[in-house]
Amino acid sequence: MRLKTKLVVAITCLVFVTVTVLSWLYFSQLLKEHIEQSYNATDIIAHQLQFATRQAIENGTRNMAINPNDPVQVHKAVATAIQQDAGLNALLKSVISYSPTVFDISITDAENRAYISTDPSQQGQVLPSRPKYASLRKLSVVETLEVVFGPPRVYDISLGLERQGQILANVRIGIRTTFLSNTFLPWIYESGSLVGITIFATIIVSAFVSNLALRPIEIISQRLDALSQPGPEPAGEVEAGDAKDTVVQVSNKIERLGRRMRNVEEVFATLKENLDQILSNLQDGMMLFTHDARAVLVSNSVERFLNVERDTILGAGVHEIFDNTTVLGSLVREAFDRSIALVQEEIVTETGRRVEVSLDFIHDDRGPQQRQGLGALLTLHDIESVQEIESELEISRRMAAIGQLTSGVGHEVKNPINAIVVHLELLRNKMSAQDSPAIRHLDVIRNEIQRLDRVVQTLVDFSRPVELRLVDQDLRTIVNGVLMLASAELEIQGVRVVNSLPPHPVIAKVDADLMKQALLNVVLNGAQAMAAGGELSVRLSEDSRWAALSIADQGEGIPDEIRSKIFNLYFTTKKEGSGIGLAMTYRIIQLHNGQVDVKSQVGQGTTFILKIPVVNPSESKLRGYLETGAATGTATAKEPWG
Repeated sequence: MRLKTKLVVAITCLVFVTVTVLSWLYFSQLLKEHIEQSYNATDIIAHQLQFATRQAIENGTRNMAINPNDPVQVHKAVATAIQQDAGLNALLKSVISYSPTVFDISITDAENRAYISTDPSQQGQVLPSRPKYASLRKLSVVETLEVVFGPPRVYDISLGLERQGQILANVRIGIRTTFLSNTFLPWIYESGSLVGITIFATIIVSAFVSNLALRPIEIISQRLDALSQPGPEPAGEVEAGDAKDTVVQVSNKIERLGRRMRNVEEVFATLKENLDQILSNLQDGMMLFTHDARAVLVSNSVERFLNVERDTILGAGVHEIFDNTTVLGSLVREAFDRSIALVQEEIVTETGRRVEVSLDFIHDDRGPQQRQGLGALLTLHDIESVQEIESELEISRRMAAIGQLTSGVGHEVKNPINAIVVHLELLRNKMSAQDSPAIRHLDVIRNEIQRLDRVVQTLVDFSRPVELRLVDQDLRTIVNGVLMLASAELEIQGVRVVNSLPPHPVIAKVDADLMKQALLNVVLNGAQAMAAGGELSVRLSEDSRWAALSIADQGEGIPDEIRSKIFNLYFTTKKEGSGIGLAMTYRIIQLHNGQVDVKSQVGQGTTFILKIPVVNPSESKLRGYLETGAATGTATAKEPWG
C-alpha cells in the first residue's frame, strides 16, 4: 500500500472515530432528555391525581360522623369517598386513555391495598412492589436501552397523601417499558438516520479532502521516481541525465550547508558555554543592551544588585528592569534617556550599599549613518565586596602567619617540655617520702608542665595540615545533625531554635565531620551569648554560586572595636572561653574555599554567615523532585530539626 493511501485511510479512520464518538454523545444526551421528559410528565399527572384524591376525601367525608381515633372507621370512610367520587374516576380513565406511557393507576391505603384501580382485577387487592421510575434516570445509556427494549417491566411513580402523620392514601402510576419503547422508537429511527448520514458524509468528505491535500506528495514522488529512472524526458523538459546531475548538485549543496550549520552550531554552543562560565564567575554585574535598550546578555551577579531573577531580566527593556524610585534605577534610566555615558559613578543604595556604575554606549562609525548606535554595556561594581575581600585576605595572611608561628613554637617547645617531664619524674623517684614539701612543689611543677604541653599541642594541631575528605553532601542533613547534637545544651540554656531549610537538597562538596565542627562552634557560641535564653535562628539558602548558612542570635552583640579580632587564635571575651572555636571555624571554611561574614549590632545580636560553594543548583533542585526535602518550620530546643 502506498504512503498516500495509508495517510488517506488513517485520516478517514480518525474522522470516522471522532464523528462516531460525537454522535454517540448526541444520542446519549437525547435519550436522557426523553427519559427526563417522560418522568416529568408522569410526575405532573401524579400530582394532579394526588390533588383530586385529596378533594375526593374531603368532599366525601364532610357529612360523615367519623371517629378520627378509629383506624377502621377512617379507612372505610376514605375508601367510600374515593370509590364514589365521579370526578376522580373520570380523571383516572382519561389519563389511561390519553397518556402514551401510563400502564395503570391505583389509589391504595397505607398497606398498598387498592381502594380503586384502572385494572378491575386489582380492586381490593394488595398490590405488588415495583421498581421506582426515578431509578431509570440514574442508569447509563446502555443500561437504559436494555431496560426500555428488554423484557416488559412496569415502573412506579407514587405520591402519598398524609393526615396528622398518617398515610390516608397512595397514588401509584405504573409505566410499562413497552410503552416507553413505542414512544422512543420514532425519534430513535430519526436520530439514527441522521447520525448514519452524517458519518457517511464525513467519511466521503474526509477521504476527498485528505486525497486532495496529499496530492502534492504524490506529484513530488512521481517526479522523483521519473528523475531516478533512466531514459529521455518528455519533450520540452530537461533530459534525465541533466536532471539527475541537478539533483546531485542540490543534494551536495544541501549536505555541505548542513555540515556548515552543524559546525557553526557547535562553535556557537562552545562559545556560549565559555561565555556563561565566565559571566557566572564574575563578581561584577554586567549587562549588554541592544540599540533599543533591551537586555540580551546578563551575568549572574546582576541578581545580587537588583534582587531580580536573571531570566526575568533577559529580553526586558531598561524601563522594565530598573525602578525609577531607586537611586540606581533613576541614575541608569536617566543615562539611557539622555544617552550619557557613566564612568565609575559611585552611588549609595537605599540599603547603604556602595555601588560603582559604569555605562558605555557602543557606536558603529563605519555604518551608513555616522555614530550609529549598536547598544550599551552596563557594569555594576560592588565596592564593599572588594573591601570585604581585602579584609578576608588580611585575615588569611594573619592566620597564615599564626600558623607558621605556632608550627615553629610547637616544634621548638615540644622537645624541651618532654625532657623536663622525664627529668622531673627521675627527680621525683630519687626523693624519699620524707621530703613531702619538695614533692608537693614537684607536683605543682608537673601539673603546670602538663598544662603547657596541652597548649603547645593545641598550637601544633591548629597549624598541622588537614586532609579533607570531600564528598557531595546535602547541607540540610549536616545542619539537622548539628542541631540534634546541640539540642540538650540549648534546652538547658533556654534557647529556642528556629530552623529554616529549603524544600530541595543543597549539595556541596564538603568534609562532613569538619563542617559539623565548624557549625557546632558557631551554634554553641550563639547560645552562650544569650545568658537569659532567647531565639537562635538557623537558615540555609543558596544562589547560583554559594550555599549560605546563617546563624543569628539575640545576644549582646559584638562591639566594633573587637569585631576584627574574633577569629584570632586564643582571643575570647568569655571567662571560661578558650578562643579556639571561632578560629577553627574560620580555618575550616577557608579549607572549603568558603567565606565567613559577621553582622552585629550591640544590644541586638550577632549573625554569622558561612558561605560554601555549591555543586550545581539545578542538580540540587532536580534531586529535590526525586526525594523528600526537609520542611521549613519552627522547633523547640528538644526538636531542632523541625
